[in-house]
Amino acid sequence: MLRPTALGPLLRPSSRCQQCFRRSLFSGKGSSRVSQDFDLNKLESRRRDYERHRTVFLAAGATAGIISFVYTAWKLKKALDQQGEKQKEKISVKCDAPPIPTETFKTEAGGKRKIVVHDEQGRVIVPTGNSVVPAFPRTIDVALPSAQEENHIAASVSDKHGSEYTLVGLGARTVTFIGIQVYVVGFYVATQDIAKLQRYLVKKINSSATTLIPAEKDALRKALEDAAEGEETWDALLRESGCRSVFRITPVRDTDFHHLRDGFVRSIAARSQHNKAYSDEAFGVAMKDFKALFNRGSVPKKQELLLCRDENGVLSVMFNSGRGGDPKREVMGTVEDERLSRLLWLNYLAGSKVASEPARDSIIEGVMEFVERPVGTVATQVV
Repeated sequence: MLRPTALGPLLRPSSRCQQCFRRSLFSGKGSSRVSQDFDLNKLESRRRDYERHRTVFLAAGATAGIISFVYTAWKLKKALDQQGEKQKEKISVKCDAPPIPTETFKTEAGGKRKIVVHDEQGRVIVPTGNSVVPAFPRTIDVALPSAQEENHIAASVSDKHGSEYTLVGLGARTVTFIGIQVYVVGFYVATQDIAKLQRYLVKKINSSATTLIPAEKDALRKALEDAAEGEETWDALLRESGCRSVFRITPVRDTDFHHLRDGFVRSIAARSQHNKAYSDEAFGVAMKDFKALFNRGSVPKKQELLLCRDENGVLSVMFNSGRGGDPKREVMGTVEDERLSRLLWLNYLAGSKVASEPARDSIIEGVMEFVERPVGTVATQVV
């Protein structure tokens, strides 16, 4: 037998040490923490670079998108304006008539008034500033389908001008931030009821006056231009004065009844929500009936839509399709609840947000012309 040598015990520990050395060498225990720290820092740096590049890329894309959208919208508006100018020139050449003036002049009392001209039939018209609908008639005749038929007949017999309405102010309804015009709207008051309008507004400022001096006119103008006080003034006037009035709407581009209805309904809902005075079932029924009136088709441009409010606040909707040799206004229906027509009127007359700022401003200018004259004299005067 071989006997273990004296070196045997020394060789065995040496082998184990070599194995431990190899394991420690290849496992990298000595440098693992340094490597891990280095790798984490490198990954973190890469992540930050990625996030920074991603943010810059997204910001550049968003900026490019906005610039492209604005440029496209500007080009579209420019093309529409050029098309409108060409159409206006064609109409002017075809009619062989000078263009309708759009300037204003100042009245003796300091107010501004639109220049009025006569059309080919000799009717007085007021320029709108729009090439598609260049003018509105100064007066219109509207026979309201009043629920009080007997009173309506009596008024027609006693007053030959009972169905005549006089233009107070007009303006264009625009949408989007580039101001695309949708329709032109004009506010008319029954000629025989202008005295009621005068009296109510004059008495609001000076209870003993029959007309307003410049300082009082400024006070009234300020009240009507203020969002809260203006809405309060028109709301009370519509409820108490009994003035018959009409909003005449003429689209400047083809549209449809559903589109118009949605705009009207949104404005009414915005003013009625959170107000207990409009939370009852009767007002809900009135809203349903109002929506049903507009279950129709298209509304071609230049056609006339009338929103009429009688002395009791009953709303009547009329439409003139312009079709046929002798077009007539068609009564689309009525809504009895006066609250609905009052909210719809306020959408154009007052508040922090109105359907057309130019129309509201023009209506205020028209009112200023009324109150600068003695109460009861406007109906007998020509503009």
